[in-house]
Amino acid sequence: MIHVEIDKHSGFCFGVTTAIRKAEEELHKGDTLYCLGDIVHNGMECERLHAMGLITIDHNQFRKLRNVRVLLRAHGEPPETYETAQCNNIEIIDATCPVVLNIQKRIKQEYTTPSETPKQIIIYGQKGHAEVLGLVGQTNGNAIVIESITEIDRINFARDIYLYSQTTKSLDEFRLIVETIKQRIAPDVKFCYYDTICRQVSNRLDNIRRFSQSHDLIFFVCGKKSSNGKVLYQECLKANPNSYHIEGSHEIDYNLIKDGLSVGICGATSTPGWLMEECKQAITTYNMNIS
Repeated sequence: MIHVEIDKHSGFCFGVTTAIRKAEEELHKGDTLYCLGDIVHNGMECERLHAMGLITIDHNQFRKLRNVRVLLRAHGEPPETYETAQCNNIEIIDATCPVVLNIQKRIKQEYTTPSETPKQIIIYGQKGHAEVLGLVGQTNGNAIVIESITEIDRINFARDIYLYSQTTKSLDEFRLIVETIKQRIAPDVKFCYYDTICRQVSNRLDNIRRFSQSHDLIFFVCGKKSSNGKVLYQECLKANPNSYHIEGSHEIDYNLIKDGLSVGICGATSTPGWLMEECKQAITTYNMNIS
């Protein structure tokens, strides 16, 4: 027999859960509802909500809309999005994650606070990611985004530095960036850093390592677009080389499944619970058919 277990700590984080619940509540009212960008980086969950009536649009389409309702996903948006909504009489259903919203406010406050010396706001994050675009927007596009320690030279170490992070980035690399700046910064230059990495996300790293090590075979269920998913899947691979990234049950390689194996199913903060359950059921059904 094959033992199949779903990681109870995997699945939607608080911000994504709230955004999807808001979308479902608004859709049940029956009126047309648009969503600015994919509500979550998981194609199958987006398809489920699309079947309920949710219409996903991009920013170009958003600017052309008038007198409609638009949901903002958990990633957050720059100030210009709210300005456009006000001009076009668009009702905003704001599902921005409270953690992201707090970081936006802190960055905007720092950016708009006068300083006697030139300062630079650095954001450790993925260029072009929706959350990062929202953070950079608080600085009128003037923040410097670095994706990893390899881009540290983009920082001017002779100017005051204020460092923030995208919520889903690596805590270990953030700490490495902090230590590198401390070593290279010029004397008398101010350096302030803020660990804005979401603990609900970062705490999953240790858990997913333990979970991956406790099984013979791992199926990591996640959309290919997920930034958090890429980080977590790499941790799965480090802990268990027999880890495979799949988007859904249709990608399960049943040749990997042998009698007596312990199979673990886990996912990212953008992975819906029903999708992991579907994968478990597919494996269980396969096991029953070959037994």
